[in-house]
Amino acid sequence: MTSLKPAGEALISLVFPRRCPICDRPVRPYGAFACDACAGEVKYVHGATCYKCGKPLKDESAEYCEDCARTRHVFKRGISLFEYRSVSDSIYRFKYRGRREYAAWYGRMMAQRMGGDLIRLHPDALVPVPIHSSKMRSRGYNQSALIARELSERINIPVWEDAVKRIKRTAPLKDLTPSERNIILRGAFKLGINDVKLKTIVIIDDIYTTGATVDAVADVFLKNGARDVFFATLATGKGV
Repeated sequence: MTSLKPAGEALISLVFPRRCPICDRPVRPYGAFACDACAGEVKYVHGATCYKCGKPLKDESAEYCEDCARTRHVFKRGISLFEYRSVSDSIYRFKYRGRREYAAWYGRMMAQRMGGDLIRLHPDALVPVPIHSSKMRSRGYNQSALIARELSERINIPVWEDAVKRIKRTAPLKDLTPSERNIILRGAFKLGINDVKLKTIVIIDDIYTTGATVDAVADVFLKNGARDVFFATLATGKGV
C-alpha cells in the first residue's frame, strides 16, 4: 500500500492540480508548491526589525516599533516571514476559501528562512493558536495548525495542538483597537490538559498585528509554569 501512495497522489494532482498560493492558478512548473514567476512577487520581512515583535522598522536605528515601545507584551520575542500586504489575498483564500494546500508552501518557506532561528531556541513544542470549536465546525480546519504541522516536519520540533483551547468565541479582531482586542480576549483561552511541562514554547499563527492574541495564549502558559514563550507567524504588518 505504501508504494501506491505516491502514484495515487500524482493522479490526484493531475485531476485536481495544486494551486499556487500567490496567483491561485495551477502551479507552474508541475510539481512545485508555488509558481516560479509568482514566488518573486512576495515581500519577506528583512532589514531592521523590532527587537520584540519582529515588525519591519522604517527607522533602522530604533530597537522597538512604536507599539512595543509603549506596550508590555508577555511573550519574549517573535518573528514573521512575510510583509502582510504582499500576501493578504493569499492568506484570505487560505483561511476563508478552503485553500488548505497553501500550507505546504507556507511551512516550507518558514522552515527555509526562519527554521534555524527557531531551532536555536530549543523549544519543547510548536503550539498553534487554537480556533473556537464553532469555527472549526464551519471552516473544517485550523489554519495555524496546518502551518505548524508543515513547519514541524521540516525542523523536527513537535506540534502540541491540544496544549491550549479557545473557550470563548470572539468577534473578528481586525476592526478593533489594541485595547478592545485585549478586553475581548480576556479568558478566551485555557490549558487543554491538566499537566503541561513545556518550558519553552513557540506559538504559531498566521498574522501578527497588535500581539493581543499571542499575548493571551502566552499568558496561559506563563501562568502555568512555562519559562519563555516566543512566536512565529506567517505575516506581519509594518512597524514605525
